[in-house]
Amino acid sequence: MTLIKSISGIRGTIGGHTGDTLNPLDIVKFTTAYATFIGNHKSQTSTLKSQTAKRIVVGRDGRISGPMVRDIVCGTLVGMGYEVIDIGLATTPTTELAVRWHEADGGIIITASHNPTQWNALKLLNSEGEFLTAADGAEVLRIAEAEDFDYAPVERLGHVTLDDTMNQRHVQSVLDLRLADVEAIRQRRFRVCADTINSVGGIILPQLFEALGCDYEILNGECNGHFAHNPEPLEKNLQGIMDKMRQGGFDLGIVVDPDVDRLAFICEDGTMFGEEYTLVSVADYVLSEESTLHSSLYTVSNLSSTRALRDVTERYGGQYAAAAVGEVNVTTKMKEVGAVIGGEGNGGVIYPESHYGRDALVGIVLFLSSLAQKGCTVSELRKTFPDYQIAKNRIDLTPETDVDAILVKVKEMFAKDPEAQVNDIDGVKIDFPTKWVHLRKSNTEPIIRVYSEAQSMAEADALGKQLMQVVYDMQ
Repeated sequence: MTLIKSISGIRGTIGGHTGDTLNPLDIVKFTTAYATFIGNHKSQTSTLKSQTAKRIVVGRDGRISGPMVRDIVCGTLVGMGYEVIDIGLATTPTTELAVRWHEADGGIIITASHNPTQWNALKLLNSEGEFLTAADGAEVLRIAEAEDFDYAPVERLGHVTLDDTMNQRHVQSVLDLRLADVEAIRQRRFRVCADTINSVGGIILPQLFEALGCDYEILNGECNGHFAHNPEPLEKNLQGIMDKMRQGGFDLGIVVDPDVDRLAFICEDGTMFGEEYTLVSVADYVLSEESTLHSSLYTVSNLSSTRALRDVTERYGGQYAAAAVGEVNVTTKMKEVGAVIGGEGNGGVIYPESHYGRDALVGIVLFLSSLAQKGCTVSELRKTFPDYQIAKNRIDLTPETDVDAILVKVKEMFAKDPEAQVNDIDGVKIDFPTKWVHLRKSNTEPIIRVYSEAQSMAEADALGKQLMQVVYDMQ
């Protein structure tokens, strides 16, 4: 069964039986449920301004199934009486921003993010261009299950408007950020190599590089949905661009996932900067600029992210807070503490001055600003941060796997350990003085993620494997 319903949206493989995969009937069902939810919310919070026509923005990444899913989504929204703003091939952050710029009631992003080609998904946004809360997502699922919806009569059908200006506007909005030192970047004339996985990064990143005065080369730049390698931006999947960087001639390697909300850097010598250190490096730059202006600074990341963010934050006299995994959980915590920057260790940078969403374009510009001001190489910059090693393992689930029982067992194992701090707000995380391990059920795949961090990869991997064996013994 490959249809997953979570706070991250509705995600599944294309084709197959109704209710088991992401097929046309289920796309109609969940799109209708979402439109019903937006309509109900709009009527409950109506003001004079919101009496205008109901409006939803739709954007998609370059997946092969994208045009099919888009046609179904847009047709369904028209049948529900909505004005649809179709922004075409666009990144996830572009679509999030477009919801605000169009003053829309919501948005649907057609993307399965880092999942392979056969997957697609509907990511659901509110009127702020942010992901739905867990409660709102649960209400959409309830409406879908009950099929508690009605379509518009013929005289009240909606319509589709095309808008191909959002990519350009997104680029300009990033250039206009207060901490974007565009002039310093242009003076450095960086030469960058970017792998855009044959998706929408191949459309928008060249626009960004040209605006920044960078010389650039794009690998896998045709937006055709035929991913050149596994699309998750992990070292094991990036040997092509790493080999290219080793040949010399580039200052920086840049890798994005298919919807361009995750970002990984590669050093000038072809070594990985480390996806966990994308957020750390950008946060270091933001904190260095903001620490002279504010007496109290907060940063936020999820429980599965590196301790290095905490260390860097404290270096500037700031405070660090952890959130459950999931972008909406991170942004909720960021708003709660007033964080100046936050994100996730998977290469997701969330900078509130732009918007509350992971945005690779924001990450690129702030990183290049830092690099330009410091006048150093990427590998030299990496050496300025605390050095932790994180092992990322996974356990594939079967229908018989009792995840809750597994997590309870793990929690009980360490409850009486005086050196262990147990956190169960999202799966189970066990913190030790010099290392940690975190087990949680994925929101996007039928797996248990097992992340562990220590001061060496061998130690981190051993800790993760120890907990994985507990799970295997229970299956």
